[in-house]
Amino acid sequence: MAVFTGAGVAIVTPFKANGEVNYEKFGELLEFQIKGGTDAIIVCGTTGEASTLTHEEHLEVIKYCVEKVNGRIPVIAGTGSNCTETAIYLSTEAEKHGVDGLLTVTPYYNKATQKGLFAHFKAIADSVKLPIILYNVPSRTGCNILPETIVKLCTEVENIVGVKEASGNISQVVKLMSLAEGKVDLYSGNDDQIFSLLTLGGKGVISVLSNVAPKETHDICEKFFAGDMEGSRDIQLRAIELCDALFCEVNPIPVKKGLNLMNMEAGPLRMPLTEMEEANAVKLEKAMKDFGIL
Repeated sequence: MAVFTGAGVAIVTPFKANGEVNYEKFGELLEFQIKGGTDAIIVCGTTGEASTLTHEEHLEVIKYCVEKVNGRIPVIAGTGSNCTETAIYLSTEAEKHGVDGLLTVTPYYNKATQKGLFAHFKAIADSVKLPIILYNVPSRTGCNILPETIVKLCTEVENIVGVKEASGNISQVVKLMSLAEGKVDLYSGNDDQIFSLLTLGGKGVISVLSNVAPKETHDICEKFFAGDMEGSRDIQLRAIELCDALFCEVNPIPVKKGLNLMNMEAGPLRMPLTEMEEANAVKLEKAMKDFGIL
């Protein structure tokens, strides 16, 4: 059984002006997502600026999220690291806090071999009982999990169940699903490819777009699974301008700006991320207005 089906939000971590985590606003964002029909919360991922959270903050944000959501929808914690021991530590602690699953990114900077990737992910999986979704995003990590390695992990390691595929390489995803034999739960990691990956057997999306448009992102998936292919496709195509604007600078710079434009008070970014360039902010605001969320 999949950890979740449909639209999971890769949720931002809101900060106060002084850089501290703003738990009051985080709670409001969680309620906004649940009200909008989001099917799962993915906390402390790339969009949540996990790389600039201390370990203590990382785990406190996860703990708060689990308590606030209170079982209404699944909570999946990002616990990946380029250090296997660190990933194991974050994963075991997140399990203690009651998350429903883990999202573990490929080790960045180290650029492990496929053999190293298998050993890394197996070591994490062996340390917990939770289901694990791999995260393949070579544009950010410099490391690509090959389809054969993903299938091997999902076949040989009981609690590794799927992958968030953000390579952008549709041919690679097609090959993955041709080898998967139903053993790999596929989630789109690119908001402009949700519909495409659903047609290949995907279970849903782990989405940046959902931060600002939870209902519409959910509806792309819900309509698809209900057999309304045209309705699903139409929302996907209508969202392309907004998807482009949300990634015209490195994530999560644009999506935090978008939330602030919606008066959701996501706050500033942590260095080395900086505020959005004015020309790109204008482009984002226009896309949000055209999509009907401003």
